[in-house]
Amino acid sequence: MGKTKSQWSKAFWVANVVELFERAAYYGVFIVITLYLSRILGFNDIQAATIAGVFSACLYLLPTFAGAIADKIGFRNSMLLAFSLLTIGYAGLGIFPTLLESAGLVEYSMTTKFTGLLENNLRYGILPIMALIVIGGSFIKSVISGTVAKETTPENRAKGFSIFYSMVNIGSFSGKTIVKPLREAMGNEGLITLNYFSATMTFLALLAIWFFYKSVQHSGEGKTFKQIGQALLKVCTNGRLITLIIIITGFWMVQHQLYATMPKYVLRLAGEGASPSWYANVNPLVVVLTVNLVTQLMRKRTALTSMTVGMFIMPVSALCMAYGNVLDAGQTMLGMHPVAFMMVVGIIFQGLAETFISPRFLEFFSLQAPKGEEGLYLGFSHLHSFLSSILGFGLSGFLLSKYCPEPALFGSHEEWLAASANAHYIWYYFGAIALVSAFALIAYGKTVKWLDARKAA
Repeated sequence: MGKTKSQWSKAFWVANVVELFERAAYYGVFIVITLYLSRILGFNDIQAATIAGVFSACLYLLPTFAGAIADKIGFRNSMLLAFSLLTIGYAGLGIFPTLLESAGLVEYSMTTKFTGLLENNLRYGILPIMALIVIGGSFIKSVISGTVAKETTPENRAKGFSIFYSMVNIGSFSGKTIVKPLREAMGNEGLITLNYFSATMTFLALLAIWFFYKSVQHSGEGKTFKQIGQALLKVCTNGRLITLIIIITGFWMVQHQLYATMPKYVLRLAGEGASPSWYANVNPLVVVLTVNLVTQLMRKRTALTSMTVGMFIMPVSALCMAYGNVLDAGQTMLGMHPVAFMMVVGIIFQGLAETFISPRFLEFFSLQAPKGEEGLYLGFSHLHSFLSSILGFGLSGFLLSKYCPEPALFGSHEEWLAASANAHYIWYYFGAIALVSAFALIAYGKTVKWLDARKAA
């Protein structure tokens, strides 16, 4: 009896494995990026949130263009370039503060923030280093998901993106897990050492692409820049896709608060002994455990139906996160501070919502892509995270300053308690955003169905 050919190619599996490495690198750094910017480089809440937001936004804006270039130069070359830049960028995040320390501009302790740099503009030297990560990451966003689209068929594409999304979240879980041991062992210096872990992960991915990645799918490669421009204009003027991206932005504004708001919120309200990186890990854990089940459950439903279910779960998530600060801070829940416990409950709902939304959203976009333009379309699909990063991180910085400010800014603990009494209001804002987006998606689905029926008639 001959061998049965696998429905998944070698290129499909290599792309998914390196996605795991890249996500471990990214989320290990990103879960504490605002802490790194504040505690290591001295930026305040609004400055740190703005820099992190622009960093994340550019990471999701550039795939629109990087995906078009990847279609021209080929996915393998794009990934080699991307992982080279990422390795240099993450290593740079570790090296930069060390150089400042050797110059006598920074002095670290195990548990408190540095001294110096508060008025020193040299700290803005971190921006070009972060730009390397943005450029490298922008290719990964479009190329890996584009590879999944190229290496699957319409029949197994939903399953393919389910596998891909599992790999994303296994990587996310792995990256975040290392943060707490480093913080406990090294204090704030662990925020620096973490970057070398990320550089190692992306270097391993670079080696995997160099030695193992080979695809027979080359449609679209070698296009002229005029052809690329025409394709880009076509997708940018697709009203249905643009509208859907704007609506889904509401979901991602709330989801991004795992990185924009949650770490500072939990550490300030539940104490420095809290573990925001581990709480955030509940999200990828839930996704990995449920994404295949949810995909199977919703296999006969349209992508829009699945996404709508997920959108209505998000306001529940935000309300759970808010409720922790209403409870008595003196009691514990399963040995956890109530703020931390309810944060975990909210993150469970958030992870469940993500399983209904994200894989089907990528599937929806991939099915809109003409042959040879998968990179462009899958790059464009990340535009929602560009918008949600700008809006979500910007709003986070403002809300943290207003409702849950830095304790060190106050003369006494009592003054800070009075200033942060309504910290849970932060989550009411994001719950309202999620609810509006959910109803908007229902209206979108009905409008699209009406337009299609009218066109058919």
